[in-house]
Amino acid sequence: MSESNLKGIMDVSMDKLRALVDADTVIGTPIVVGEVTLIPVSKVAFGLATGGSDFPSKTEEKIFGGASGAGVTISPIGFISVSGTNVRMLPLSGENTIVDRAIAAAPDLIEKVKEVFTSK
Repeated sequence: MSESNLKGIMDVSMDKLRALVDADTVIGTPIVVGEVTLIPVSKVAFGLATGGSDFPSKTEEKIFGGASGAGVTISPIGFISVSGTNVRMLPLSGENTIVDRAIAAAPDLIEKVKEVFTSK
């Protein structure tokens, strides 16, 4: 099998995924509303499958055939709200997974750690 052909298919697929999914996709452009800044947060999941094989040919030594498929899911999960020194996670849905709870608790944890270090 021609590894360079298979690598080419994978490289093109990954480049297309990179164009769709970058840091700006997960943490969006901040929106300022009065004295509050809202930062969109999304969850991104993707999968990629690539395969190929060499086939015998009457005119050439071998012919390469390959294919690639990818899927991306981008789901908005909420906003980070920043107002002065108050930072909160505002979830969009009623889902309450451990990841959702960890994201929601992060601003409070940061504030508590900051209080410990500023009080010393």
